[in-house]
Order: sequence, then C-alpha cells, then structure tokens
Amino acid sequence: MHLTVIQIIMLTLLAFIKHVDYYGIPMLFVNYPVFWGLFTGIIMGDIKTGLVVGGTVQLMLLGVAGFGGSSVPDYGTTAIIATAFGAAVGKQAGLAIGLPVGMLGVQLDVIVKILNGFVVKKSQEYNNNHQYKKMNAILWLGPLFFGLSAAIPVFISVTLGQAAVNFILKSLPSWFMGGLTLAGKLLSAVGIAMLLKYMPAAKYINYLLIGFFFAAFLKVPIIGVAIFGFALAFAVYKQAEKEGEWKKSLQNTQSFVGEDE
Repeated sequence: MHLTVIQIIMLTLLAFIKHVDYYGIPMLFVNYPVFWGLFTGIIMGDIKTGLVVGGTVQLMLLGVAGFGGSSVPDYGTTAIIATAFGAAVGKQAGLAIGLPVGMLGVQLDVIVKILNGFVVKKSQEYNNNHQYKKMNAILWLGPLFFGLSAAIPVFISVTLGQAAVNFILKSLPSWFMGGLTLAGKLLSAVGIAMLLKYMPAAKYINYLLIGFFFAAFLKVPIIGVAIFGFALAFAVYKQAEKEGEWKKSLQNTQSFVGEDE
C-alpha cells in the first residue's frame, strides 16, 4: 500500500485526536468507529469504504465496554487502519490488518494507565507543595500518553504494514504480556472498588451480595443481573418515598395540632 506523506501524517494525527478525545479532552466526538471510519475515508478519498468498514467495526463493538477502567480492544483505531487499508487493497484485507492493531491497543492502554498513575502521584506532590504551575504542566502528560498509544500503532501500520504489528506482538516476551494482562484485570477491580467507595455499598451490602451470587455462581448474564438490580432499586426507592410521605404527613399533623392548642 502506498500512501502520501500527507495521508500518513493526517491518519496518525487523526488517531491521536481520537484517543485524546475519547478520554474527555475536549470530548467533541462520540467514540463510534463508524465516525472514525468516515473521517479516514475522507482522508483516503473513499467515503463509501469508510462508512462500510466503520459500520462493520461498529458491529464488533456492540456489547463491549471497559467497566471500572478495564482495557478493551481499540476499535476506533481498528476502524482507522481497516479503512485506510480497505480503501487501498480491499475491505476484507483492511479488517484483517486492523484487528491486530486493535489488540495491540489493549496492551498499550494498560501501559499508559500505569504511567499515568505516576503522573497523578507526581501532580499530587506538586499540589501539596503549592507548585501549581508544575502540577498543571505535568498533567498534560496524561492526554499525550493516551494520544501516542493510538498514534504510534497507526503510524507503524501505515508505514511498515501488518507484518510490523504482528512482529511486535510476537516479539513481546510472555512474562511481559502476562504482566500486562494481570495489570489490566487489576485496573477493572480497582475501578469498581473506587466506585463502591463513593456509593452506599455498606448500607445495601445485602443487595450487592445477591448480585454477586447471581453472576458468580448462577452464571446469570450481566443484563439479567442489571434488570434484577433495577427492580430491587426501584422497590427501595418506592419504599423510601412512602416513608417520606408518611413522615411529612405526620409532621403536618403535629403542626396542625400545635396550632389548635
């Protein structure tokens, strides 16, 4: 595949913007592969291929979410690579090349999240020492790392091809890949723990245990557990609403009696 220098730069920049935007700075676009396929199609001069390939990758994304900070395949970057190659050599070949890049994005995402942990810790030190300019400056490393985690695979892919991406994946030692996999699993656990810290989990621990029992031992799908959880939450809400109305009615009665006296 032969791309012009301008196309390579624009595709790399597009991947950088996509990933930075995904993490909320400034979050102008929705994280749908079909949109990034469209933008890539515009760069490649083949909008139809961009929409078709982006829509195909969008179907792969359905039902996949990174809960609690867990890392999932980077389908947005997959759409960019698949569209770029699809416009040049065919849609099927583009998808075959784009998917390994998305899987590489999982490993890079874990590495970036680990690095950003050190960035946050250093920024907290600057804040405690009232060095606010340094704190603001170092925080910019976060979006920079995230952007590069998508831009680098795209740049390698469009310049060196699929062989380079597969070589990188196969060259990484097993202990390193295993460590990244373990870290990725821990990230989701830490994220859920942080959510539970700010939720009234202690007050409703019985419902939490019921949901865990259904998911872990009865193998109920997450949608089923969510529906059951919603039913319980709605019942608790209605009960609290009734108690609130009863207390309000009691207060009004007491107030009325007091006025008569």
